[in-house]
Amino acid sequence: MPRTTASRFRDGATAILAPLVAGVTYARLLHLLVGWIFAGVVLLVYPGTYHRSLGAIVLQATATDVVLLALIALVPAARRAEGVQARLLLVPDREEDIGVEPSGSWADRRRMAGWLIGRVALGSAIGFVTVFGLTGAYGLLTGPGAARYLLSAPLVVLGYGWLVIGAGRLQLAMAERLLGPSPAERLAEAELRAERLLERNRLARELHDSIGHALTVTVLQAGAAREVGDPAFVAKALEVIEETGRRAMEDLERTLVLLRETPAGGGTAGGGVAGQGAAGHGTATEQPGIDQLSALFDTARAAGSPVDARIDVPPGVLPGVLSRESYRIVQEGVTNALKYAPGEPVGVRIAVRDGSLELRCANRLAAPGRGGPGRVGSRKGGKGLRGIRERATLLGGEATVGAGGEGGAEWVLDVRLPLRLGS
Repeated sequence: MPRTTASRFRDGATAILAPLVAGVTYARLLHLLVGWIFAGVVLLVYPGTYHRSLGAIVLQATATDVVLLALIALVPAARRAEGVQARLLLVPDREEDIGVEPSGSWADRRRMAGWLIGRVALGSAIGFVTVFGLTGAYGLLTGPGAARYLLSAPLVVLGYGWLVIGAGRLQLAMAERLLGPSPAERLAEAELRAERLLERNRLARELHDSIGHALTVTVLQAGAAREVGDPAFVAKALEVIEETGRRAMEDLERTLVLLRETPAGGGTAGGGVAGQGAAGHGTATEQPGIDQLSALFDTARAAGSPVDARIDVPPGVLPGVLSRESYRIVQEGVTNALKYAPGEPVGVRIAVRDGSLELRCANRLAAPGRGGPGRVGSRKGGKGLRGIRERATLLGGEATVGAGGEGGAEWVLDVRLPLRLGS
């Protein structure tokens, strides 16, 4: 519906009058007047107003204000105090646009000095307009011919109100520019957000790898038990499902502990400590390492896929983080073999050569109609393979996946990780 003239007039009147009665306007006016009070105190104390010309008074008072404000700006805590006050009284749209950290550099102190001088100057201007305006209005409204000035009073009040609104908005813009986070603080905040994102991604990979492996094994065992129907096989399958589920629950509990722990709690982000479970039992929060791969291989064998594993890693050679990440990489490789080529032999080779840890996981591609897709392409875009590449990259290594062997009859995962992280 087209808007009527009355509705447009009402909207326009609201836009003009609403800011005049908004609480934020009076909060910003209070912030402005605090700066004027500072200038007024300096003016009365030094140079004083006795037997001095207005020009001399203003000149000396201004010089004194600038010196005092510059000295205050040198105090690191002054920036925090001004930031808190600005957030409270200027009411920014986003509080983070005004910093509340102490000055950490000379650039912060210079911006702080500019803010203090600008704040006092703008507040003094509004304060003098307020005082002289009220004095003049009182004289006109109480003197001769007051009636003719009374009609213009609403316009004067409206003009003064919008002067305060404009000054408050200008003060807020100054605060966001001069008290806003410094480049170093913005960089630190960006790094903190990046660290949190990386930690979330790492925990997501942990859940994907551990829970995904458990679900794959459980589905395969349940399907095989239903098809075979042999009581002994069913009992063995249920045993494997139970053990796999228990390990998945332990992995889930470890991840939840990492999500809950805080620096004050004494935990470590790497999960290399032992903690207490919800029931009060001593549940280790340390993630599995390369020495626990034998249990993983036993689970795969129980699922019907023969595993030929050769691990040539001297004890104590691998750093803890490399051992844990290697376990997850091999786990994802075995899980993919179980999912896409069930029943096919899996070959795992782990060795230390030339200062690097080499991981290789290979399996024959399942023929079409044998329970697997029989294609390599179906595995190229999975989250698990992306997680393997991310793990390898973060550890300074590289990972390749794809068809291999004679005639491309195998699916091969090759990962090479330096023993000296980041080299």
